[in-house]
Amino acid sequence: MFSPLYAILDPSLLSVPPFAFAAPLADAGVKLMQLRDKRATSRNVCAAAKELIASLSPRGIRIIVNDRPDVAALSGAGGVHVGQEDLPVEDARRICGDSCWVGVSTHGVEQFREAIATSADYIAVGPIFPTTTKENPDPVVGLELLRAARRLTRKPIVAIGGITLETAAEVFRAGADSVAVISDLLSARDPAGRAKEYLAIAERVRSARA
Repeated sequence: MFSPLYAILDPSLLSVPPFAFAAPLADAGVKLMQLRDKRATSRNVCAAAKELIASLSPRGIRIIVNDRPDVAALSGAGGVHVGQEDLPVEDARRICGDSCWVGVSTHGVEQFREAIATSADYIAVGPIFPTTTKENPDPVVGLELLRAARRLTRKPIVAIGGITLETAAEVFRAGADSVAVISDLLSARDPAGRAKEYLAIAERVRSARA
């Protein structure tokens, strides 16, 4: 089963090192996390990835590196996530190897169709709602694209962009297998407790479907 909560770790937004923020999330049951650092040097991104992987991978948590298949390969990460302006999925996979997951971001139906034709292990769709964690966010696509995407593939779909506890259930009902969350975890007094609430919402929606 694909992890219903995909925690994004962005050091530029964190007040503590990525591992210090990630460890309680792991304790709460989060199994999928992404290191997204667009400002640090390659050396620092690789060091942060290695620290996360050394501590969390033995516990069954998969660490994904954003944008950088080279860093993912060097650090032994569980995968890499690429955007529309990064290396294509197949090139990223050649660098990382077949054991790594490769995820790809999409922002429209045509991009999503193209992603289906690749070996991507999961496809991200968004931004579903307005987001403030990207300097130049793509236009909001809403739940309509998510519903359309769900009809096109059985690959795991990750919804991203402005998702909160209040909107998570409708995002899952629209077809998302997982929600990628940044701000709503950062703003919580108890991020681990907030993560548990997301996981509980996912379980309720899945039980209702069954």
